[in-house]
Amino acid sequence: MSIEKFLEVAHGLPEVTENESFGGMTGFKVRGKGFGYLNEADETAMLKATREEQAALIAEAPDVFSPSWTSGRFAWVTIDLRKVDHDELAELLTEAWRLTAPKRLAAGT
Repeated sequence: MSIEKFLEVAHGLPEVTENESFGGMTGFKVRGKGFGYLNEADETAMLKATREEQAALIAEAPDVFSPSWTSGRFAWVTIDLRKVDHDELAELLTEAWRLTAPKRLAAGT
């Protein structure tokens, strides 16, 4: 997936804001809470997921997905944008948003 397509999907989600973040990455938030990061230089994205989803993605395609970090019930997965399927990434991006958005806002999507 291209950087442009990633941005298109991210900005298509309700109430998404973009800001400069650590390590030169672009952060994506919904109502002030982060759900994703984009590293344009490396053509990678880091998205919030459940621990189970992180493990399943890495087991399924370790050349595309790698672990980032875990905290509490959530984990973050790093995704190689050059190798990921567009539809799968759009689904993962939407799910990361849903895990972060307030329940009432997420229920509307």
